[in-house]
Amino acid sequence: MLRARKMRTLLLLLLFIYEARSHAVSTPNFVLLMADDLGIGDPGCYGNKTLRTPNIDRLARGGVKLTQHLAASPLCTPSRAAFMTGRYPIRSGMASRSQVGVFVFSASSGGLPHSEITFAKLLKNQGYSTALIGKWHLGTSCHNRTDLCHHPLSHGFDYFHGLPVTNLRDCKPGEGSVFTRALRLLVFLPLQVIAITLLTLAVLRCLGLIQVPPCIFFCLFFLAALVLGGLLCFLHYFRPLNCFLMRNRDITQQPMSYDNLTQRLTADAAQFIQRNAKTPFLLVLAFLHMHTALFSSKDFAGKSKHGAYGDAAEEMDWSVGQILDVLDELKLANNTLVYFSSDQGAHVEEVTVKGEGHGGSNGIYKGGKANNWEGGIRVPGILRWPGVIQAGLEIDEPTSNMDIFPTVAKLAGSPLPEDRIIDGRDLMPLLQGRSHRSDHEFLFHYCNFYLNAVRWHPQNSFALAPNALGMFTRPSLPSLKETQAAKLSILKLENKKGQSSELRICTSIWKAFFFTPKFFPEGANGCFATHVCFCHGQYVTYHDPPLLFDISQDPRERNPLTPTSQPRFREILETMQEAAARHAETLRDVPNQLSLGNLIWKPWLQMCCSSSGLFCQCDWEKQVGRGSH
Repeated sequence: MLRARKMRTLLLLLLFIYEARSHAVSTPNFVLLMADDLGIGDPGCYGNKTLRTPNIDRLARGGVKLTQHLAASPLCTPSRAAFMTGRYPIRSGMASRSQVGVFVFSASSGGLPHSEITFAKLLKNQGYSTALIGKWHLGTSCHNRTDLCHHPLSHGFDYFHGLPVTNLRDCKPGEGSVFTRALRLLVFLPLQVIAITLLTLAVLRCLGLIQVPPCIFFCLFFLAALVLGGLLCFLHYFRPLNCFLMRNRDITQQPMSYDNLTQRLTADAAQFIQRNAKTPFLLVLAFLHMHTALFSSKDFAGKSKHGAYGDAAEEMDWSVGQILDVLDELKLANNTLVYFSSDQGAHVEEVTVKGEGHGGSNGIYKGGKANNWEGGIRVPGILRWPGVIQAGLEIDEPTSNMDIFPTVAKLAGSPLPEDRIIDGRDLMPLLQGRSHRSDHEFLFHYCNFYLNAVRWHPQNSFALAPNALGMFTRPSLPSLKETQAAKLSILKLENKKGQSSELRICTSIWKAFFFTPKFFPEGANGCFATHVCFCHGQYVTYHDPPLLFDISQDPRERNPLTPTSQPRFREILETMQEAAARHAETLRDVPNQLSLGNLIWKPWLQMCCSSSGLFCQCDWEKQVGRGSH
């Protein structure tokens, strides 16, 4: 009897342990690491031989490296909206119709709508502790400075510590301004017109040719004073009003200090993991690196072979290492899915007035941030989950940063929302080898609001038949429409030697551009005159028929195909245009969150840590840091 009771107790104990382990595997932790403007050519694991990234490389060795991982947009705000929601940013209104495609003021009224569902919301409903540390850039408030309707805490995060907008040159004294072109147009040009008008009227009056009332001169001088006053106010107030740190709903440092900033944010991320080591957690660590203004602590400044950019990149890599070390120390690594990526490609036009390049490397790929050439959207993509994802794999299938949403949701046991289209696809079958093909047959590349290009990775297979000379030529193939109904069918033909040959057209990855940006100066790899490439009007070249590339054969996008070089040219384009038309039918009219009215600065939305008007200065980082929870 006693023995039976002991056996029963042992069985119950074993069952409990099994259930606990099963629960742990079924509800992993998530650490999502997002760099800002990091190029795919920057990390060592993607081929860089001189920039030291040992921790990112360690992550890649322990997991899967995606070599065709794509940002849903080549700009910060829309790309991050897509990452958080698993949906093209045009579906949430986070795609601008103007030249300004991101939020630049903390007191803008646009942002990620509350109706959108982030993966943080889904995981919070599953009992996860959720935190976002670092850069948000998806809006703050709607109607007043306290509603915080677009804030991370309104989108499923329990804890936020970071920058609500973005890191800009204007945030760091002495680093210049991103508004140079706008200031030239809105300030210096009007001042020149006023000065010429004053001089002309003065000369004509002195010559006695016309009578000019003194009030005219007074009005012109007053107008000039207003313009100059506006400039001085902008230069003085922009930094404290837009470059500040928050913890949850409170400002803790205004203006933001770059002193040991990476160390502070990293330490807070590590503390979040430690506080939640015994419960499921989601941590999004969104680095301020590598967006300008570049910065690094004294431990990294001047240490790299790539100037300020290299120093910042190596400091970010150190931060990645700290997070991995904490997971190891707490024995959480085997139950944590770690993801590392960048919101878009490197900003190749980032060059200082001294000629120093402050942008990264996009490797062999053309273009960069703000355009949909491969350099703008092909980003690092690394996922590690020891024991679940095989270490050291490299996958060259098209994947998207939108895929993180359904992947995380499914692993956390959350059903996907059924009242909306989710454009991302679960990555686990691909990562675990249960599937060798991406679930993305088509991907749509937007330049802000405008459909710029379509990528097609056919799911069909064809053989090339040998001719009388034993050379492989294309047989008479069915139309592409017909072959879509016969996915993965393989025609096996024997060559003269009796060897089975499967040469598949489905290995091609077609990319068709409806328009491309006009690079300047001619022959350059970016839009240096405007600092970023724009998406419409005189700044682009439209293509009819669309410009077609086979990315699998021409990843540098140097040789557009023609009906001569690709016999199925028109059929391929027809299929891609039909896919674009079907995609367009799924879009709905939604409020434009990046309209001019939503982008402009609104004084009633301005957050300030002081009640004394616009004198916004405080530093409570250390005090609040000690009591963070």
